[in-house]
Order: sequence, then structure tokens, then C-alpha cells
Amino acid sequence: MEVVPLASKNAAAVALQGGAADVIVTDWFWVSRQRAEGRDYSFAPYSVIAGGLMVRSDSQISNIEDLRGKSIGVAGGPVDKSWLLLRAYSKQITNDDLLGLVEPVYGAPPLLNRLVEKGEFPAVLTFWHYQARLKAKGMKKIIDIGDVLEQLGIAPGVPIVGWVFSEKWARANEDALRGFLRASAAAKKILAESDDEWLGLESLIKPGDNATLAALRDGYREGIPRHFGIEEVTASKNLYHILSEIGGSKLVGDSKELSPGTFWTGAIE
Repeated sequence: MEVVPLASKNAAAVALQGGAADVIVTDWFWVSRQRAEGRDYSFAPYSVIAGGLMVRSDSQISNIEDLRGKSIGVAGGPVDKSWLLLRAYSKQITNDDLLGLVEPVYGAPPLLNRLVEKGEFPAVLTFWHYQARLKAKGMKKIIDIGDVLEQLGIAPGVPIVGWVFSEKWARANEDALRGFLRASAAAKKILAESDDEWLGLESLIKPGDNATLAALRDGYREGIPRHFGIEEVTASKNLYHILSEIGGSKLVGDSKELSPGTFWTGAIE
């Protein structure tokens, strides 16, 4: 197996489409949109939705209402899945779209971390590994995305990020693909059960201190899929409907329904 380092999610998509990579990590919304446009990509779960909204330890912000009129950092841009979920949650709780209550500051996660640490804005919604680094520095999570999903009626355990590949390639390399997915699951099991194994990853993830390493370890474990079957597929379809209403064509294109075949049948238990 050859690992191809890439700088961004978009670069990974280009690599897959151009044949420079056989498998990438991305979300199934992208897969569904690609299938709706005639491409044959499919998805096998890698990580479930995790994370939440982080504030400084001395912050008086404790809920959605407290964000009114404030600027908040948002990683991933205006169609980030956690941001869209938070907007849907806000509409349910306050009857107002969060987009109209706050000023979102979109940016790269490392920059957003630095700015919120300096107090440039009071809250940040970012990817789980950047949240872990903030947690290790004493910041606190006031809104958990898992709780948001429950409030929106979505069953737990929905994956959002996974291994993505061409179905044609999967048929031609099924043994290799299944072996790869088994190896991925075995690695997750080891990392879920052994704290010592994480010590060997320090040179790769560069935590900087033991507290950050522990926070990254715990955040990773929170995102490990426990099961992926019909219930999770149904929950994913429900999530698609919610987020497509909020994200619109910028997220899903012209496809109002989750495209058939988005989830690789070999990954459904």
C-alpha cells in the first residue's frame, strides 16, 4: 500500500477522480452528489459524527441563545456538516437560523484555534482533532454534536467520513479492498483498547504534551463506528434530508434524495 500525502479534501477528490489515488477519506454527501452526476463512487464508514462547539474556560456562553450577536469561528466553510447541523438545531430550539443570529468566521482550523485562544472571538466549531487540542488547553464544549443529532431525531452512530472509492475499482480489487477495511477495523480496535499504542504515534500526530495526546486519543475513540447496518443507513437518509434543506444546492447539487449506492453494500452489516 502506498500512502499519498495530500493538502486538502479537494486535493483528495482530484486525486481520486484523476486516478492518482484508489481510495480517499471524505464524506458521503460528496459521494451522493457524485453519483447523482453519473459517477460510481461508494463509501465505507471510517468515523461517526463527533465534536461540538468550544468556548474558553472563563466564558459565560452556555447555549445557543448566548451566541446571539456574536462572531464564532467555523471550520470547513458554509457547508460544513457540523455547522449545518448547528443551524438546524438552532431553528428547532430558537425558531431562528443560527446564520441570522451570529457572524460566522470561516477559516482554516489551525488559524481558528489560535484566534479563539487569543480571545478574538468567543466560540469555535471545528474538526474533532482541533477540538481535542483546545480541550487539552482548558477550553470546554458547550454543545455536543451527538446531542444535536438526538434533538433532531437522528439515531446515533451515523458515519460522516469514510473510505471512498470507485465501484468499478472495488469489483476488480474486492479482495484487496476487504483486506484493507479489515486492517482498518483491526487498527481501530487496537487504538480503542490500548493507551500504550498511542505513545508510538507521537511523532506522527505531534501532540506537544501528554494532555493533548490523551485528548486526541479520547476524541478518536469517540468517533470509531460501532456498527453500520440498516438502522444507520436509514438515519443517514434522514440526516441527508435535514442538511439538504439547510445546505441547499451548494451541498447536494440538484439531488434531493440520497443517491442509491452511496454506501458500499460490502460495508453494510
